[in-house]
Amino acid sequence: MSLTNYLQQINNAWRNKNGKQLADLLSLRHHHVQNPNLQCQDNSTVYDYIDDPFADMVASHLKCVYWLSKGDLCEAHSEHNQVMQSFIKAFQFYKEENWLLPVLNSVCIDLRILAGKVDSSPSSNDFSAPKSGTTIKPREALEKAADVMMTCFRLCSSDNRSSEYETKRWGMLPIVNQLFKLYFRTNRLHLMKPLIRAIDSSPLKDKFDLSQQITYRYYIGRKAMFDSEYTVANENLTFSFERCHKACKRNKRRILIYLVPLRIFLGFLPKKSALEKYDLLQLWEVSQAVRHGNAKSLSDAIETHQEFFIKSGIYLILERLRIVTYRNLFKKVYCLERQPVVPLQDLLVALKLMERDDMTLEEANCILANLIHQGKVKGYISHTHQKVVLSKVEAFPKLSLLAQ
Repeated sequence: MSLTNYLQQINNAWRNKNGKQLADLLSLRHHHVQNPNLQCQDNSTVYDYIDDPFADMVASHLKCVYWLSKGDLCEAHSEHNQVMQSFIKAFQFYKEENWLLPVLNSVCIDLRILAGKVDSSPSSNDFSAPKSGTTIKPREALEKAADVMMTCFRLCSSDNRSSEYETKRWGMLPIVNQLFKLYFRTNRLHLMKPLIRAIDSSPLKDKFDLSQQITYRYYIGRKAMFDSEYTVANENLTFSFERCHKACKRNKRRILIYLVPLRIFLGFLPKKSALEKYDLLQLWEVSQAVRHGNAKSLSDAIETHQEFFIKSGIYLILERLRIVTYRNLFKKVYCLERQPVVPLQDLLVALKLMERDDMTLEEANCILANLIHQGKVKGYISHTHQKVVLSKVEAFPKLSLLAQ
């Protein structure tokens, strides 16, 4: 495809208001990016075929394609920011129409991906080293991307037209999902709250595309886990997993990485066959350690697969399972004793067997006090008699009920 042919296609898509075709022709993930005929720095020809407000956007896009072909991510990122600025002007120009929403979604995805590459690529890498002199500070690209997307989000959310068919508010959720990805990467989860309120209060909340709802609920679930809102997390992650298409095995696996530890925390242990299906047997060792109340095995499992757990972002969540492991161990001791009054020395012996030999009575007391405080054990400690007096009715409440 020649440059002239490419520009004619864009012009036709614009004239016909074909947002989907235009989104492809302006996407950095489309095959035209690999076309040598389009990888040129001089794009003055653009203005002979395309008028404002799209001419500047197309020119900047082709410059971005050129810098990508030269391996200069920083310059490519700078040019794509110009694409975004030109697009925002065009989006405002067509203020009564929403046919540009596919383009909005496409350029926002490209912006996030490109910003992520700039952020993760060291300056010493030949591929990412700026050959034009443009430099970007760490996180700057991601933060700029988030700022530009917030501008787009405000344009969509401020459209108060009553017609659901014409409103730009259909673009809100796709942008929010891109912002969530950026916020998780930059560890700015507190910025999610106003966006969550905006989506939850929108009359379109349950009418957005299902794939967008699945992504949204996935990130809501992840945030809820970090906020210790386990019921909310379980509801949203379960929604995402159950409605995610069965062919999207990679996405279902990504959801399970968070859903499985959460379910273990709530007292539901996974089947080995399910973990095998999604290549998550690392979590099988964890679940078995929690089930048997074996804190040492839990530590070993976490240490063995530490790199995977840290990379997946669940390392700290797995550490929270330690208290559930202690709860299950003490429950086994209680079942063996078959009486509500259990000597603390018996709990200490169990801890020495299942964790470490040098465990002290003070540490056992501390663990038990924590369990009682969190409601995972119903009873009280009698320090005078060195015993724990457990409730005769449901001394070990169901974990799923405690999370509510």
